Amino acid sequence: MLLTVVAGCGSDPVPVAVPQPAPEVVEACTPLVKALPAKILDAERRETDPPSPLTTAYGDPPIEITCGVSPPAGMAQAQSQCFEVNGVGWFANEAGNGVIFTTIGRRLYVEIAVPAKYAPEANALTDVSDAVKAHNTLITPCT
Repeated sequence: MLLTVVAGCGSDPVPVAVPQPAPEVVEACTPLVKALPAKILDAERRETDPPSPLTTAYGDPPIEITCGVSPPAGMAQAQSQCFEVNGVGWFANEAGNGVIFTTIGRRLYVEIAVPAKYAPEANALTDVSDAVKAHNTLITPCT
């Protein structure tokens, strides 16, 4: 029981939507999510609700990371909107309270929703790039 309290750092799990990708995508996403750092932008890692090997979160308001999502609308014509951070290509989509970044040109689509509190939001991408590069195969680099 004590381990649960310590692991949760006293904060409630973050409610997240969990995608329903194919089993091989879940299998590929699991090590990527596990490899993400303990902190992003100095925000501590948090549990998600429901618990899933496809999701994790950081801080309050939470930075939410989801692996195995579908590509966002607008990404198909986003070649000119691809930008690279530490060797990982990203597509940015402004949301009402921040920015949603999605990997582009990689086997798996990984989405990172960064609230405006963490502006400039793209700084969060530097903290996750090593895990993405190590666990998400490059198919097409940004051009």
